[in-house]
Amino acid sequence: MSEILNLKPQSIWKNFHALTQVPRPSGHLDRIQQFLLDFAKEVGVEGFKDSAGNIILRKPATPGMENRKVITLQAHMDMVPQKSPDSAHDFTTDPIETYIDGEWVKARNTTLGSDNGMGVAAILAVMEAKDIKHGPIEGLITADEETGMFGANDLPTDVLHGDILLNLDSETWGKFVIGSAGGVDVTSTLDYQEVDTDSEDAALKVTLKGLKGGHSGLEIHIGRANANKLMVRFLREAIEDCEVRLASWHGGNMRNAIPPKSEVVITMPKENVEDVKALVKDWENDFINEFKHIEEHIEFFAEEVPTPAKQVPEEIQDSLVNAIYACHNGVMRMIPSIPSVVETSSNLAIIDIEGGKASIKILARSSNEDMKEYIGTTLKSCFDLIGMKTVFSGSYGGWDPNTDSEILKLLEKNYLELFGHEAVEQVDHAGLECSIILGKYPNMDVVSLGPTIRSPHTTNERCLIETVEPFWQLLKKTFETVPVK
Repeated sequence: MSEILNLKPQSIWKNFHALTQVPRPSGHLDRIQQFLLDFAKEVGVEGFKDSAGNIILRKPATPGMENRKVITLQAHMDMVPQKSPDSAHDFTTDPIETYIDGEWVKARNTTLGSDNGMGVAAILAVMEAKDIKHGPIEGLITADEETGMFGANDLPTDVLHGDILLNLDSETWGKFVIGSAGGVDVTSTLDYQEVDTDSEDAALKVTLKGLKGGHSGLEIHIGRANANKLMVRFLREAIEDCEVRLASWHGGNMRNAIPPKSEVVITMPKENVEDVKALVKDWENDFINEFKHIEEHIEFFAEEVPTPAKQVPEEIQDSLVNAIYACHNGVMRMIPSIPSVVETSSNLAIIDIEGGKASIKILARSSNEDMKEYIGTTLKSCFDLIGMKTVFSGSYGGWDPNTDSEILKLLEKNYLELFGHEAVEQVDHAGLECSIILGKYPNMDVVSLGPTIRSPHTTNERCLIETVEPFWQLLKKTFETVPVK
């Protein structure tokens, strides 16, 4: 039996534990969708799946509360599947193994899924509760948020009844998010004809791993290393000084996660192998020195491998390396009126080069639509210069803050009464589904909140135990005090 079942409030932790037993990586949601539908039937509330794969739950008002505004509680069902290099975990079949580490709940060698499992667990706790006074409540549990907000983007315009939207996907307790950045996926591709490798050449697989990675919105300003951007620095010098040729490159696996690992297979004349190994060691020392106050476990090493039969043509190789080197990554601009918050950024998330195909995937974010277009065009221009085809997809707008929000004022009032100090209003650089849902239901009054979660999208993801109980108390008090229609 998991030790988190003894934590309070048990109603949330029990449901979160149940979620950890159901595989739910993005793109593999059949089991979690069925779990949610079965849950609705079991606790006696309405539940159905819409045309976008979202699950809608509805619970009628308790007696005497029928005239209150309808609250829609919203979270996403999928989780980011990241694991440590030595983990054999299969996210499509295996449960998440949780444990308590001091004041935090963590997972063993994988992402925890508290992003956004804690939000889903809270919705389930509300749906099964018998001791809460509330008006009409519905839950919207969206599909595939982490890979492109597909569930929110395809949400039908006639399924929600809510007057108020409480998004439960924020990650700092005591802060109410009232605005967030928009984003767009930038994907550049190139087909090329592979060439034969010199049969006399040797080959090395060069691996960079051990980086912290992290959320490409909330943690982009910390200055963590991007494995793809570090790898290209080594690769460019190796090509220039050691006659290296590129056979393949794979780095990163999630568009919204700072890549913690990157690896290349390279060929070179046999007499240059030791020089390349020495260059790898030099770069490892440089990387460790550059990031000594940020990254703690950088590993950069070379292994001899069988020489591949094919490799990237030299001209294509040089063009790709130059473009990746030049590609913007990280913060571009802070919000002028709120200089502590990132306005515009990009994350060089995924590189896949092998077998005659090159693909580069970047998530660009901005809370300013003009700057979102600018950063997207900047990235496209970089890869246009070498003949790559670039497409934009999954675009979503920013969420403009509404400081006069009625539900915001109620949450702040209840927070002050419950805890004796004021909450903080915040605009996040993360992409929340609120802006997309508002585009379909423009009359909703929206705030985002949640317990404290740190290092989402990494194997160090963790949830601060002491923040879950007050989060639950605030939700219950808000249900009881929600205004009439």
